[in-house]
Amino acid sequence: MSIKYTTPEALIALADGAKQKAYCPYSKFQVGAAVVVENGDVFTGCNVENACYPVGVCAERTAICKAVSEGHRKVEIVALTSNADTMTYPCGLCRQTIREFGTDVTIYCASKDGSYETHDLNEMLPLSFGPESLAQSI
Repeated sequence: MSIKYTTPEALIALADGAKQKAYCPYSKFQVGAAVVVENGDVFTGCNVENACYPVGVCAERTAICKAVSEGHRKVEIVALTSNADTMTYPCGLCRQTIREFGTDVTIYCASKDGSYETHDLNEMLPLSFGPESLAQSI
């Protein structure tokens, strides 16, 4: 049975649950994400580190890959949280990955106490490069 999106707080709670599954033996920085796709389904993910650091995968990309592997191609909302006292924001690589699957995406950035900020992907990644950028070169 799929999980459906209800509220920002519920989505952040799902991200927090995913955070508990993070594999982060090196940084100890647990991150969880929850992604809402076009039909309202929610996919969660956590960060997965690797001894070869660049091979690690961020929570947002884990959740997006799960959604894509189930046939979804449009992301509408992303929520993320971590074990930090401050707000957690997507890194540049994650912002670009989110952009691949949506341009009008709401992003809830939370801290471990559940407080959060609401951002728009276009605010976080202005003048972005996306699939339509490649079409111009063909």
